[in-house]
Amino acid sequence: MRQVYRHNLTSRSLICYHLVWSSRRKRKVLKGMVAIRLRELIQEVCANLEVEILTLEIQPNYVHAFLDCPPTLAPHQIIHRIKAYTARHLRKEFEHLLVLPSIWTRSYLVSTSETISQEIIENYVKHQGKKG
Repeated sequence: MRQVYRHNLTSRSLICYHLVWSSRRKRKVLKGMVAIRLRELIQEVCANLEVEILTLEIQPNYVHAFLDCPPTLAPHQIIHRIKAYTARHLRKEFEHLLVLPSIWTRSYLVSTSETISQEIIENYVKHQGKKG
């Protein structure tokens, strides 16, 4: 669990978001090689945004992410960039995804770690794929 503040010349911050978003019409397309590639793409875009992935869980029809984010990006900017980047690349690489009008729904959930402890969110995200 990360409890280290980000530093720059004028500020310190510790901003963690729990983000959840789903595939269009909750179709179970995020599995196998698509899920593997999606994880890689999320890691790429987060690195470009200077967002640290604390926990990431990909299910067949939705994604849970717990992210440590810079104060210069709003949650809607982060989720928009992740969705746009991953959709563009996944649709280029996996032809069967082209039949969908889009990969992602426009909606998403965001919560901060002040509402729930970081440990609870991380535990919840880690165990999403292990439910019977």
